[in-house]
Amino acid sequence: MSIKILTNSLLTTIQDLGRNGFRAFGINPNGTMDRTALRLINILLGNDENTAALEFHYPAPKILFEENAVIALGGADFGAKIENQNLKNWQTIEVKKGQILSFSEKKIGNRLYLAIKGGLAVNDWLKSKSTNLKAKQGGFAGRKLEKDDRIEFKIQNSKFKIQLKISPHFVSDYLHSNRIRFIPGPEFDLLTPLSSENLLKERFLISQNSDRMGYRLDGKELHLLHEKELVSSAVTFGTMQLLPNGQIIILMADHQTTGGYPRIGNVISVDLPILAQLSANDKIRFEPISLEEAENLALKFEQGLNLLKCGIKFQMSK
Repeated sequence: MSIKILTNSLLTTIQDLGRNGFRAFGINPNGTMDRTALRLINILLGNDENTAALEFHYPAPKILFEENAVIALGGADFGAKIENQNLKNWQTIEVKKGQILSFSEKKIGNRLYLAIKGGLAVNDWLKSKSTNLKAKQGGFAGRKLEKDDRIEFKIQNSKFKIQLKISPHFVSDYLHSNRIRFIPGPEFDLLTPLSSENLLKERFLISQNSDRMGYRLDGKELHLLHEKELVSSAVTFGTMQLLPNGQIIILMADHQTTGGYPRIGNVISVDLPILAQLSANDKIRFEPISLEEAENLALKFEQGLNLLKCGIKFQMSK
């Protein structure tokens, strides 16, 4: 049971929620850029939330299904179609053997995810199926997917009798926002008063020199009160570093494990999917919040997700 990649694409990789527990050895976590999308479509399919899926950038490939499958799409909208039938995100879709999934246009968002009921049959590397492009490990031979690649998927034990959907209110906002909330970092207080003011009132452009490792921003230069030599410290997904040229870089899913630039903030977990769906030339604005506020937002999201899981399990059991 497999899918076949019929055309080349910009960047298509296999990702799960990331490779944890190996940063002490300099191995970055990788994983999906938009964790919310991956978790939601896996929940729809009855998969474990960490089940690996395909992460697409536009232009995305054409994909031939060589066996029947139940799939779900989430994240960006790339105008997905099967046999000229338009497909919607955030719902289960039955695909027949021999049908081709294609994508016509980039409508909104920057990364689209395809999950298959049962999951992809690829090997783990260090307890994760995520692709590490630098190390050339994980996913599909440690590289992006290319024309004529075949990816096996696991046998599905049961068919879906009903079509499951996610309520629009659960996903309506994050593809239409450019507000990024952050917790001030260890070196935030080293910013000059004017730089602190500019960080909060100005908009910053995501530059063309951005990728899964980090988003480089263009905006008003920020400065420290005085130069300070810093020891390399741990960094994570969402760490906002101030570069020597006065510009900001936000570390993303393929980030390094340590860094020596001033850490002026960290994007909160519930806003990382918003950031992941933005692309070059989009503008963002920053809003500081407290650690307590960030924790409450994360807790509220998880509570909503648990209610969603209960509702979907109930529908599956009918």
